[in-house]
Amino acid sequence: MKRVNFLFGIHNHQPVGNFDFVIEDAFQKSYLPFIEVLERHPKIRIAIHFTGILLDWFKLHHPDYLPRIKKMVDHGQLEILTGAFYEPILAVIPEQDRQSQIKKLTANVKEIFDYEAQGMWLAERIWEPTLASTLNAANVKYTILDDTHFKYAGLQDKDLTGYFLTEDLGNSVRLFPISKQLRYAIPFQEPQATIDHLRSMATEEGDNVVVFADDGEKFGVWPKTFDHVYTNSWLEKFFTAIEENLDWINLLHFKEAVNTIKPVQRIYLPTASYAEMGEWSLFPQAQEDYAEFEHRLADNGLLEQNSPFVRGGFWRNFQAKYREVNDMQKHMLHLSRALWSQPQAKREKLGKAFDHLWAAQCNCPYWHGVFGGIYLSHIRDAIYSNLIEAGKELQRIDPATLPVIEMEDINIDGYDELLVKTKNLNAYFDLKNGGTLYELDFKPLLKNILDTMTRRREAYHKDLDRAVSPEEQMDETASIHDLVIAKEPDLKSKLHYDTYDRKAFIDHFVDEKLNLEDFASVRYEEQGDFIQGVYELMNSKAENDRAVFTFGREGQVQGKTVFLKKHFVLLNDQGKLFVEYSLENRSAGPVSTNFGVELNFGLQAGHAEDRYYYLKEGKPEDAYLDSNGVLEEADFIGLRDDWRKLDIQLSLENPATIWRFPIETISLSEGGFERVYQSSAVMMLWKIELEKKWTVRFELNISKKI
Repeated sequence: MKRVNFLFGIHNHQPVGNFDFVIEDAFQKSYLPFIEVLERHPKIRIAIHFTGILLDWFKLHHPDYLPRIKKMVDHGQLEILTGAFYEPILAVIPEQDRQSQIKKLTANVKEIFDYEAQGMWLAERIWEPTLASTLNAANVKYTILDDTHFKYAGLQDKDLTGYFLTEDLGNSVRLFPISKQLRYAIPFQEPQATIDHLRSMATEEGDNVVVFADDGEKFGVWPKTFDHVYTNSWLEKFFTAIEENLDWINLLHFKEAVNTIKPVQRIYLPTASYAEMGEWSLFPQAQEDYAEFEHRLADNGLLEQNSPFVRGGFWRNFQAKYREVNDMQKHMLHLSRALWSQPQAKREKLGKAFDHLWAAQCNCPYWHGVFGGIYLSHIRDAIYSNLIEAGKELQRIDPATLPVIEMEDINIDGYDELLVKTKNLNAYFDLKNGGTLYELDFKPLLKNILDTMTRRREAYHKDLDRAVSPEEQMDETASIHDLVIAKEPDLKSKLHYDTYDRKAFIDHFVDEKLNLEDFASVRYEEQGDFIQGVYELMNSKAENDRAVFTFGREGQVQGKTVFLKKHFVLLNDQGKLFVEYSLENRSAGPVSTNFGVELNFGLQAGHAEDRYYYLKEGKPEDAYLDSNGVLEEADFIGLRDDWRKLDIQLSLENPATIWRFPIETISLSEGGFERVYQSSAVMMLWKIELEKKWTVRFELNISKKI
């Protein structure tokens, strides 16, 4: 009888910072019912991976769940995979952090399940060739990748009959290819489709290996899958179908395959992830062209045989595609270097700092595809919170004299950034990009108040025209990659693209007739060239109680030469920034314009009762952070986050017109197109007749309110 070896793997993960109710929903819809069905089928033997984030959550919220898993481990039904504890993309974190994260999860697996994990789940199946050395050093014998990776290396379906060996500088690891056909069939097609595929791979020798491994959340959490998988008993039927064919389907754990079957051959894989990720990492126009090219090949019946030669981009370019991704990642690297550079004696006291650093390496907000990723403000917020906490721990163990002013090319763009550290604040200034403040960490509340998102074009925006409401969706279970759903009508009218990064101290010269609506919708032209111009650091000084520094730039406004100088004072013991702008007209004749300074504050929830604008006399009529408003001759505006006890105050020495409006993105997530509040923009405008010099002063005060 012809036989085949079938390896089945499940990967379960939730992001650092995800809401408890979201994880609880995933537990009730996927993690728990999957195990309940599996318990009824003791002959079904699979591999399972839980990230450290989930293991910690189970211990706290469902401590009775893990003993059920251990029982199946003890009976040989489950193989436990290790991985990096907080599910980072290994290729973009330092080697010392890679090793530490893998060893941390391996130790947890041993402690919880009394199991020696030999294989690991690689986050998002993102492979780079040097990872072979990393995994080998971490005592990992094998990992699981898409068959796409192997096809990029020149192999064909007929070659993918087992696992492979690769090496980096003589450091070897085994690689298992996941069947894309099964990844798309399970659980969306009838169980018989899997049986038929396995039968096609069966041989008289019985040494072929077929692998399915994918996200556990597709069994209940993905749209419409709970009813399909559990209410309609798809998983029950699937396991039953496998059991009925166990006379020729040999269910193996990955470690058993390694111990009993020889590798097919040695292979060297290029940098790769699953095919969809390659497409998502492309810049928008290239992404559109790529999709069109794929469709053209498919229409002409050429895609299947040519798909190995049609691939998208490189994962790391998410750091080029989204400034927000790069800023987080480079902050993380900066902090990692600072921690690992400490003497061994101090490193031993930095356990909490390292754990916060590793939590901040969780991959979820460092990319974006069909999932929210970088567009989810609460996930970004968790990354920054952990980075700030790790920095505070380092300061506690290795006290430095504050304030400190440093110049370093932190974000790797060829220009030095200015980093100012006080007891209460970390302030990151981008001199290349308008002399703007792009990160402002308020340490007492572990909050980067400039955790914002710029509205930018996405290739999938072209699909808004064919998006339907959830109610209009056909009542059938489709792959998450095929759904085009809009969570609210007329989203296209709310689509706007920014021409600059939405950060703070953005310098505008605009027409005196410009209104709030046109400015917020980016339907206007700048009269000056300062908004993204290069500024110079004119002077800086770190004193006992303050940090003082000045930026300057000579530019053009309405064709005339203007020198703009902005002077900052940051108090060491408070969250205060004193700011003075001075404009000098260096041409003949006055400049009549509106000068504006824009700041964007990322407070996560735009329409919540505990987050709002306020004035000296109290809340305005519509105080929500996603509201629009105009204040004339105003000298104060405040923003409050009562949930976090955060208070932000802008006090103006020179009264101004103040515009306020929300920055909202239209992004794609598991549930379809959605409008997401990212930040609240506050624009201070002064009508000026600049003949020689003009000066304005204001204060930004960030504090914790009891």
